[in-house]
Amino acid sequence: MKLPVPSTNGLRTLAHHLDGWSWRDGDRLQIARTVAAMARAVVEIRDLLSLGALAGPFGARTGKWGDVDPQRELDVLANTKVIAALRDAPVATLVSEELDEPLSLSPTGHLIVAVDPLDGASNADTNAAIGTIFSVLPETGEGAKVALGTGTRQHAAGFAVYGPQTVFVLTLGQGTDVFTLDPASATFKLTSAGVQIPVQAAEFAINAANHFHWDETIRSYVDNCLRAEEAPPAVSYNMRWTGSFVAEIFRILVRGGIYLYPGDARPAFRDGRLRLAYEASPVAFIVEQAGGAASTGRQRILDVPVHAWHQRTPVIIGSRNEVAHVDRLYGEPFLAAERSPLFNRRGLFRV
Repeated sequence: MKLPVPSTNGLRTLAHHLDGWSWRDGDRLQIARTVAAMARAVVEIRDLLSLGALAGPFGARTGKWGDVDPQRELDVLANTKVIAALRDAPVATLVSEELDEPLSLSPTGHLIVAVDPLDGASNADTNAAIGTIFSVLPETGEGAKVALGTGTRQHAAGFAVYGPQTVFVLTLGQGTDVFTLDPASATFKLTSAGVQIPVQAAEFAINAANHFHWDETIRSYVDNCLRAEEAPPAVSYNMRWTGSFVAEIFRILVRGGIYLYPGDARPAFRDGRLRLAYEASPVAFIVEQAGGAASTGRQRILDVPVHAWHQRTPVIIGSRNEVAHVDRLYGEPFLAAERSPLFNRRGLFRV
């Protein structure tokens, strides 16, 4: 039986997309219900963010610190909305950046959701794009011990970007699709199906303030991007950095490029900054399903075992050829050692 398409302006809704995918499949239906619950949470978080200062001081801190960043009241509010939405879904356990330990939800649930409720929350005060990231995993009967798996076990992954438009990016393991929120109906509608990232693009995103702390490979890659115009064939690279992971990745989905947050020499960042289970792994799944690549520089992110829910990982992600180039530099150290005399260890440019 073919389902009718309830839509406005001819656009398929997220609800219909999930119905068609899960039709007559009990396991898929549970996943679809969970994704739909996350979409409802995203709409509620978007409504809160749209109030801006009218909702109070977005940047206010709770007094609680993670191992790097302070927790903000906005993080807690977003996390509360995710919990409320998932209580009606078949989710056994929620793992969140805002919770020290996994939270038990439905005793009859068969899924685990790992989530960063508000990625880039520190940017909210400046009205910059921020987002929500989530991963849907199988519950094995051992509760949160499923953490010993890898990202290849994900059933679904998605992220939202709260920007000029609110978009909901989703993979169910059959490509990557982008849905845009119609504010009039609070409904997500399919606006880009089967997204494909260009295999190569001359944009890179990295926090250049950490240049002194990078290893030789990353420093060499970035320095060579900056001086690419000097070598034939001339390529003009643009550097981007918003401080919002989801905003960077959405730009890559639209026009290609590479995002790098490597491990570096600082003790707190030896394993990078991003969390594996609820940031790097779901985004890697989405990017690979869109024809891109995601690596730590030494191995595929989806093959990295999750030993602890809050563990960190280096991230090099985006256009396939660019990521492969960085991987090759790590695999052949003598290539990274070929540095231009214009640059040295003291900073981006010799002074």
